[in-house]
Amino acid sequence: MHGSVTLFLVRHGETDWNAAGRWQGQTDVPLNARGREQAVEVAVRLRAEGIASVASSDLLRARATAELVASGLRLVVNLIDPALRERRFGCFEGLTREEVAARFPEAWARYLEDPGPAPPGGETREELVGRLLPAVASAAARLPGPLLVVMHGGAMRALLSDHVGEMPRPSSAAWPLHGIQNGHVFRVTLEGGRIVAAERV
Repeated sequence: MHGSVTLFLVRHGETDWNAAGRWQGQTDVPLNARGREQAVEVAVRLRAEGIASVASSDLLRARATAELVASGLRLVVNLIDPALRERRFGCFEGLTREEVAARFPEAWARYLEDPGPAPPGGETREELVGRLLPAVASAAARLPGPLLVVMHGGAMRALLSDHVGEMPRPSSAAWPLHGIQNGHVFRVTLEGGRIVAAERV
């Protein structure tokens, strides 16, 4: 990829697990009614942006969001890529923070100290970013722009952490509510295969 390119990242709409505060990771949970409404709202918000193509994670909640947004923009989903999936959280998936702390106290304590290493059965932050950045850059190089990429909260936090302000520690009460909510959209600048700027739309 030569020069810089502007694209949009959007977090999928709400699921019942989001509403209940459960870790989803790569567990395939569908959108709920509010999540479908949020996808329609994203399409309305982006109508003036001239979106030309849409890519998505292959997980159902992202794919359904992408389809609803694309339909609202009179587009189709051009690319479904498993490399755009959420981080794999292993034994944490399906549980709330309180349940993780009760069932896996040692793993939870390690995660609170440093969220970078993998939870048991999970994926490291480095592995996550290592697959996400090439996937986003490849989609941007292959598809007409501006491109919209539908992905996941943890994945977006990892990609945008250098650009959307300081992230609270996982032990902070602010962590579950930080920054990137369902349906949030960021305009990002990609240069040399790296995100060099990002702003909330």
